[in-house]
Amino acid sequence: MPSSPSKPIVTYHTSSFLEQFMQDPAAFKKLRMEGSEWFFIVAIEQMYQEFRQAIPPSRATAHSLLYLTSGVARMRIGNEQYTIRQHELLLVRAGQLYSFEPGDENTGFLIHFRHDMLLAKLNATDVPLAFEFLEFWGRPFIALDAETAGFVEGVLQRLLAEYNARELQYPDILRAYLLALLHELNRAYMAAPVAPQSTALVITNRFKQLVTNSLQSAYSISNYASLLHITPNHLTKSVRSVTGKSPMKWLEESMVLEAKVLLFQSSLSVSEIASEVGVADSSYFSRLFKKHTGVSPLAFRRMSEKS
Repeated sequence: MPSSPSKPIVTYHTSSFLEQFMQDPAAFKKLRMEGSEWFFIVAIEQMYQEFRQAIPPSRATAHSLLYLTSGVARMRIGNEQYTIRQHELLLVRAGQLYSFEPGDENTGFLIHFRHDMLLAKLNATDVPLAFEFLEFWGRPFIALDAETAGFVEGVLQRLLAEYNARELQYPDILRAYLLALLHELNRAYMAAPVAPQSTALVITNRFKQLVTNSLQSAYSISNYASLLHITPNHLTKSVRSVTGKSPMKWLEESMVLEAKVLLFQSSLSVSEIASEVGVADSSYFSRLFKKHTGVSPLAFRRMSEKS
């Protein structure tokens, strides 16, 4: 039986994230001012050095765009691990789960922006421009050639200079630069060679999106197959051929990852968290969590609180 609806899952706002994880959050006054939830940009080398602890699975209220001019950055987004280097970009979409460890040495830029930043104030009812890399199924990684990297870094420098000098006084100028940046990135994204989407890949992407959108509903693999209008065997073969994992393993990993966020970002009890991720039996949930992490849910929460 599907679990009953409960409170929405907590997400981090900029100020609460700084207070939780940064050694000196006061050093980033601009990121705590009114409007910073809507947009900010910072030199990444100034921010990364302030992290002294691992960031456990978390989610934010806006998109984050990380671009490197040197060094390396590692981050886990959902169930996937990514590493980027010079002239490469990683995007964490609003609401996506992410985590990373401190210690990476790099230079570059971090932009945080809400999707409605792409709308002009006078046309606030318009639909924001569509960029595939901002969608669930889009690839979060973009590599740039030297020429495009030069254009992108020029726009990023202008964005940073404008924000440092005038903060959010002229949002239309910030929006214009941001849109120019996204269009440059979109051209590189669309030009990147991509293998034709097989039927198995399409099915797998739709399955992943269904899991993300309906985790609390306690659906079985048969339920997901029915929603996709295929047999459970067809779903299993498709997901395994694309990911190397069975649909059940993917579902369990998604449940555990979501549970980690709730254990860290909320005060919900273990039984409430079990319900949030679609498990009616809290004892079964605890066994499942320990199978994938090696520790119980309460032990994970205590470790997170001490970190």
